[in-house]
Amino acid sequence: MPDILTHIDAGVMTITFNRLDKKNSITSTMYAAMADAVAQAAADTSVRVVLFQGHESIFSAGNDIGDFLNQPPSTQESPVFRFLRGIATFEKPLLAAVAGPAVGIGTTMLFHCDLVYAGDNAAFSMPFVNLGLCPEAASSLLAPRMFGYHRASEALLMGDPFFAEAAQEVGLVNRVVPPTEVNAVAQAQARKLAAKPLSSLIETKRLMKGGYQQEVLQKMDEEGQSFGRMLREPAAREAFGAFMEKRKPDFSKV
Repeated sequence: MPDILTHIDAGVMTITFNRLDKKNSITSTMYAAMADAVAQAAADTSVRVVLFQGHESIFSAGNDIGDFLNQPPSTQESPVFRFLRGIATFEKPLLAAVAGPAVGIGTTMLFHCDLVYAGDNAAFSMPFVNLGLCPEAASSLLAPRMFGYHRASEALLMGDPFFAEAAQEVGLVNRVVPPTEVNAVAQAQARKLAAKPLSSLIETKRLMKGGYQQEVLQKMDEEGQSFGRMLREPAAREAFGAFMEKRKPDFSKV
């Protein structure tokens, strides 16, 4: 069975992380599949809403480190950047159902969703600094805007997890429900949206987001360039080496 499942029903395209044995960590192939699915949803008039979901125990552990090191994103046409641009510019409603850990891009992709529902076991983290890297998905712009600067600093500089109630308090999450219910709740909301006039949904989203979409894309591009450079530098090499060797990284010389 594929690691990314897509299903269309009642105007809703559901994109499911389906790599539970690897904690739904995302490979380049999975990014390409999601980028293609989002592009298909944008072009398909029968798709009115897109919903991302994982498993009740985990949303996504973020990048698959082994795959990431073997196939680092090298250009703006890399699958991960295609996916991020796709969700950042998607005109129709985007929803997410998050239960369990949402690490790295598992959290930053949520800044581009219009509605986010979380299980009460959800744990959000953006540990880029801990890996010798920098934020991506325009999170260095969108996290301070949504959370306020100091809370964003805590999330991005410390990289520690924050939980469902805190995520709701800062506006990243709309509603917290039991983990076993989160996918169904999000699916019900997606179907409600799909029954509304699509032209009104698109125009309302454009009016809310239109003023800063270009700013988001520019920040995404700037982050991508920094990310690619830092990936080749000593701090990231030490962090990833420590991860693969299951030891604590030593950043004292980097």
